[in-house]
Amino acid sequence: MISSSWRETLLFSDFRILSYASLVHSFGNGMEHVVLGWLVFELTDSPFMVGLASALRMAPLFVLGIFSGLVADSNDRRSYMKASTFGGGVTMIILGILLITGIANVWVVIGLITVCGVTFAFLLTLRQAYTYDIVGPENALTGLSILQISTLIGGVFGALISGVLIAEFGAGLQFVVIGLFYFGSVGFLLYVKDPGESAPIAVSSDYNFSRNIHRYLDLLRAYPVLFALMVLASMTEIFGFSHMSLIPVFTKDILGLGAVGLGVITAIRQLGGVSGLMFLAAFGRINYKGYLMFGIMIFFGLSQVTMFSATNIYFAALVIFIINACAMSVDVLFKTLMQLNVPNEHRGVAMGSWVFSIGTGPIGHVGIGAIAGQFGSARAFLFNGVILSSIGFVTMIATPLLRKLK
Repeated sequence: MISSSWRETLLFSDFRILSYASLVHSFGNGMEHVVLGWLVFELTDSPFMVGLASALRMAPLFVLGIFSGLVADSNDRRSYMKASTFGGGVTMIILGILLITGIANVWVVIGLITVCGVTFAFLLTLRQAYTYDIVGPENALTGLSILQISTLIGGVFGALISGVLIAEFGAGLQFVVIGLFYFGSVGFLLYVKDPGESAPIAVSSDYNFSRNIHRYLDLLRAYPVLFALMVLASMTEIFGFSHMSLIPVFTKDILGLGAVGLGVITAIRQLGGVSGLMFLAAFGRINYKGYLMFGIMIFFGLSQVTMFSATNIYFAALVIFIINACAMSVDVLFKTLMQLNVPNEHRGVAMGSWVFSIGTGPIGHVGIGAIAGQFGSARAFLFNGVILSSIGFVTMIATPLLRKLK
């Protein structure tokens, strides 16, 4: 039963191609995560500015999340995936050239990273919805987990490459390389053939944005589970995923490591995510996904609390491994449950809702940066962990409908 879910999902040729495209894209994305935090910290020596850069990189997810879902439900998802990935590649190469020529300052970096965030907002929505289109509802959790595994594996090697490139060649060349990886992802996407057996039979031809927003609000009223999952995903993003902003600061100030050390720590973090998702994918047809979601969310918070006392490099690496195993697993559960609990023709909007929720992350990144700047990165981990685990526990007790979701 465990292996059959993997086998059935991987039989879809378009899903395999999408996984390859995601793998190549994530090489660049993993490099971007490392170089952005390091570059901004080097330019400003400010944890707050690192948090601000991460926040603005994610701001388009919040602003465009719902709109990206409406677009995904009214157009061919495959064409828009290609366009958004290509746009991200162009932006990265421009930024790299500006850095190499010495034109870019920290605000130019942040501005172009924000533009790249616009393309990424659409790509995230489209990629999750198209995965479900291909593999169907029975294999949705497994498919989304395998897709995320592909992105994390690429992220591991991208992070390792990133540390070396920073040390040897500087940030400018690295951004050019990131752009080339994004172009490589487009090359794979050119080979996807079909819209998917579970794709909506007919897409909406109504492009009136105001009318579509009203329909979206009606959808939230008709399916309150979607709204509840949006809130939980948002809280997890604010108090869970914002730990990413702390990694460059924690690595340099607490562990005393340089750029190569940051690349290694980031790679270990990504490996933790891969391990969590492999477990989740193997049990993709498990019942009571709601209980599993809450359990992982609570443990996610508790593992961040443990970072408060992690001054040894090996112990810190282990905890970071566990933190991201929880982070990636609960995120895929959110995406799966959102798509399973709305009508098929609104799954694009459901994924736009997920993107909207993770777009609230800038609140967490700015907040965690401010706390780290005032009290240190270890206390910032402690604060986030206590809040997140408390939210998970209280919500699990108070919402039997959510914890019983299958």
